[in-house]
Amino acid sequence: MTYQHKELSQGRWMRFSFIEQMANIGSEVERAIVWREKNEDYAKKAFVRQLELLDLTIADPKNCLRLKELTRLREVLVDYFAFDNQYRSSHKLWRSYFYPFNFAVRKGL
Repeated sequence: MTYQHKELSQGRWMRFSFIEQMANIGSEVERAIVWREKNEDYAKKAFVRQLELLDLTIADPKNCLRLKELTRLREVLVDYFAFDNQYRSSHKLWRSYFYPFNFAVRKGL
């Protein structure tokens, strides 16, 4: 597999806390949302990056107790960005889901 985040895929990602990992995923989700209406190609690239980071988070052994949430998150993100949005997700939902992670990182929690 070709990673866009080559350095992160080589082990650096696993040194991040779970909160830092989720905040970074949230940043890519936000990029995909913003670009969705402006540039489909950029939106797709942000979508691929968010899945890449989420897959690295799922593979991180420290997150084994969170696998159910993480795999469901992946399922719903794919549904929202690539399929028919059966789960009825929205920009607002994704922003409210990821905002606390970004807030915690900024506050150093």
